[in-house]
Amino acid sequence: MIELKGITKAYGDVAVYRDFGLTLEEGRITCLLGESGCGKTTLLNILAGLTDYRGQISPRLRCSYIFQEPRLVPSLTVSGNLRLVCKDGNAVRNMLSAVELLDKADAYPAELSGGQAQRVSIARAFLYPSELILMDEPFSSLDTALKIRLIDEFIRLWREEKRTAVFVTHDAEEAYMLAHRALILKNGAITADFKEEGELPRPYGKTSLFRQKILDALMR
Repeated sequence: MIELKGITKAYGDVAVYRDFGLTLEEGRITCLLGESGCGKTTLLNILAGLTDYRGQISPRLRCSYIFQEPRLVPSLTVSGNLRLVCKDGNAVRNMLSAVELLDKADAYPAELSGGQAQRVSIARAFLYPSELILMDEPFSSLDTALKIRLIDEFIRLWREEKRTAVFVTHDAEEAYMLAHRALILKNGAITADFKEEGELPRPYGKTSLFRQKILDALMR
């Protein structure tokens, strides 16, 4: 379990969290949803230790981060970007094969499509020896077909080690497909908390009570 206790965070006079608490189950995927400015990305940054805050997080875990933009180093090849987090050449090659990019190992980020670049960022997150994977709307700028494929690839990689993951999205469909648990945030508080068992990823577009609960909570 990862426990957050008494988390307080403000930007100037604007309080984002006041005495916020949350328990995250290890080996599970938790989704954070809510309107813009509700604190979703701030919570990821708190978990990653990228911003100051008051409160306690126990235990502190090594994190890897998948951002909305791939954030690859433009002067390095695909292989070079992955070697920044993993010096094992065999592991890098195996990961590139897993995400079907072995033929792009010597390509530079500018030579990749948006979907290919995001697959590199997903590969980088899994290559880094992290215990917690954080994702900030990594699929939001992709078309539906590519989004579904990348979600499939993410789950395939996740299934091998089942690392704890927390991801931010504004899309109830993504939460339905990818999460064991969906939390709705509003004004720095959890206003709804839904859990769903079953095999991941769930099929796109299928009628689901879990998804409907998320949609209803977001509309309140």
